[in-house]
Amino acid sequence: MAKRTFSNLETFLIFLLVMMSAITVALLSLLFITSGTIENHKDLGGHFFSTTQSPPATQGSTATQRSTVTQYSTATQSSTATQTSPVTLTPESPLFQNFSGYHIGVGRADCTGQVADINLMGYGKSSQNAQGILTRLYSRAFIMAEPDGSNRTVFVSIDIGMLSQRLRLEVLNRLQSKYGSLYRRDNVILSGTHTHSGPAGYFQYTVFVIASEGFSNQTFQHMVTGILKSIDIAHTNMKPGKIFINKGNVDGVQINRSPYSYLQNPQSERARYSSNTDKEMIVLKMVDLNGDDLGLISWFAIHPVSMNNSNHLVNSDNVGYASYLLEQEKNKGYLPGQGPFVAAFASSNLGDVSPNILGPRCINTGESCDNANSTCPIGGPSMCIAKGPGQDMFDSTQIIGRAMYQRAKELYASASQEVTGPLASAHQWVDMTDVTVWLNSTHASKTCKPALGYSFAAGTIDGVGGLNFTQGKREGDPFWDTIRDQILGKPSEEIKECHKPKPILLHTGELSKPHPWHPDIVDVQIITLGSLAITAIPGEFTTMSGRRLREAVQAEFASHGMQNMTVVISGLCNVYTHYITTYEEYQAQRYEAASTIYGPHTLSAYIQLFRNLAKAIATDTVANLSRGPEPPFFKQLIVPLIPSIVDRAPKGRTFGDVLQPAKPEYRVGEVAEVIFVGANPKNSVQNQTHQTFLTVEKYEATSTSWQIVCNDASWETRFYWHKGLLGLSNATVEWHIPDTAQPGIYRIRYFGHNRKQDILKPAVVLSFEGTSPAFEVVTI
Repeated sequence: MAKRTFSNLETFLIFLLVMMSAITVALLSLLFITSGTIENHKDLGGHFFSTTQSPPATQGSTATQRSTVTQYSTATQSSTATQTSPVTLTPESPLFQNFSGYHIGVGRADCTGQVADINLMGYGKSSQNAQGILTRLYSRAFIMAEPDGSNRTVFVSIDIGMLSQRLRLEVLNRLQSKYGSLYRRDNVILSGTHTHSGPAGYFQYTVFVIASEGFSNQTFQHMVTGILKSIDIAHTNMKPGKIFINKGNVDGVQINRSPYSYLQNPQSERARYSSNTDKEMIVLKMVDLNGDDLGLISWFAIHPVSMNNSNHLVNSDNVGYASYLLEQEKNKGYLPGQGPFVAAFASSNLGDVSPNILGPRCINTGESCDNANSTCPIGGPSMCIAKGPGQDMFDSTQIIGRAMYQRAKELYASASQEVTGPLASAHQWVDMTDVTVWLNSTHASKTCKPALGYSFAAGTIDGVGGLNFTQGKREGDPFWDTIRDQILGKPSEEIKECHKPKPILLHTGELSKPHPWHPDIVDVQIITLGSLAITAIPGEFTTMSGRRLREAVQAEFASHGMQNMTVVISGLCNVYTHYITTYEEYQAQRYEAASTIYGPHTLSAYIQLFRNLAKAIATDTVANLSRGPEPPFFKQLIVPLIPSIVDRAPKGRTFGDVLQPAKPEYRVGEVAEVIFVGANPKNSVQNQTHQTFLTVEKYEATSTSWQIVCNDASWETRFYWHKGLLGLSNATVEWHIPDTAQPGIYRIRYFGHNRKQDILKPAVVLSFEGTSPAFEVVTI
């Protein structure tokens, strides 16, 4: 081809065109910058899972094997922290600085993990394995930055039982790899909601690995990915806005499940409070500069155990239901788990607080068992169980969750006190087995190596233990002592003396095979937003423990010129260390005290440590704080006890075939049920072709298409997996048809993944789907 030459005129016109393009780009960039969006990276990933519209239904079952194939990983079921070189990224210039408020980003991402063949974390019941899903679990992230971008903080509330140190370390490592020094150990708080219906298997210390029946790398990685994605979304969506705070009581949703422990506290102290639980809810309202809603964080002390230990469906319990209701209200037109508004109902000092407000009763006789040992005359402690206000645990979850949602909604709407002022953060790693605690100006004591007492095995009125142990035991038992000594060795005199009056059942601080049984190194952390201080608590504080810590931290701030600070107890943060009772409650040795693993002075040690952090923030000496000993990250953890096997369909059937169709017609309030040929749902953590196990779809005649009205994140759907022999299984989808359902033609779809392995070939995971025949919903 001949070389093209340009005349002077053409050259000038090309130059002019280039200059005009450059000016246009510059103007568009300026417009973007002043629109209120901070964006340090352009490749932070997508938003929430999308749902595709399906073609019109056929009047029969359909099951299609897709070509997407995921090779099954044969790597060991252990994880090592991402070993990538840190990339320090300088944040872009803030969008604009001349405004009063903060740059605010909110984000939500799925972190559900396995919903089958894994133990549920919380009750410690070995037979409580996941067998389906009621609602999805989410990570909800909130980023707040000063107008000039100099400081920022991150708070993440996650629908899991509690934070494991392993999760925290891996998330921080990956944040550093992606964002450099922007998000760090001192300014990122990770907090678990404490649902007892989320998957286990994401811990590294042996006690929790045993309770989880192994370490599930699949669930661990899915949780890490979900947490990071929620932070990425919040980071991408940052915009100028304002934060308001409000407080108010929530009545009728809690009881103290260890009132006899609470009564051990001084009467003069108890007289200062009207209740033996903290009824106050604290709400942060986040809006943009136009007043449009961005998100909400609520802190309230309540155990998410409305779903009891007979439950096998993964779900976020009462606090998750409160989030669900508020997000559905604010994100109209979106499916659950989607939409811009993010509402987190985070944990607080919930250690002795139960939502089962009817109280403990002997299930065999009906009489009250609200006594010091939570035991029944006939049947002992195993018969003493507390119940919620509903007809069943699903109903109780809704009643308690709706009450929290309603109060948070009211507080959000009326919030008028603006949070202003600089952001700050302070963090230390501390060896909690060796803290010198000053009891007064002349006397000191020390914390202990971890140990669990006899009453730990008793459980609580929300979920009793299985071996008929009794709460309130202050003496050991020769039978169990002998078994312990033969298997684990005898506890030392030093650890027994340190923990008195706790009789030691498990001397975990002296056990190190295959890894340490409990953490020695623990995070303590505070972040402040103006006059608000969020204390990140690595466990479950009881009511009075939380009150004492709040007062001590508030007093420390005040003594250094920061008056009238609001101190929030944010529970289950960063690493899990069981419970923290007051010294007086510890003497009663009920479940919470037996689970206070660092001994009788644990609370005093934490108060001392958090006061030190508050002082550092108030005096601007955070840089002088010691970093502390970095916690370990173990390799080669115990693999899950439940093996992965090949899925099989019955002869003449394929995965997704309908075994039992829905009835032709239903009324609102009834339950539509379809049974499909199923496959193990845990495969869906490996192959994520489908992001939901089910949809309920309504036929729209005007567009001749099926519109999704529910998915597996919807409260009115339930997905049950029924495990058979030799890889056979069924999946049952229920739709509890709400009063709001519109009359019309509906269908139910099932989305799954099956594990397949041919001879001499690696296993693969294939996606499939099934569709029910159409049925009608009528309102008459």
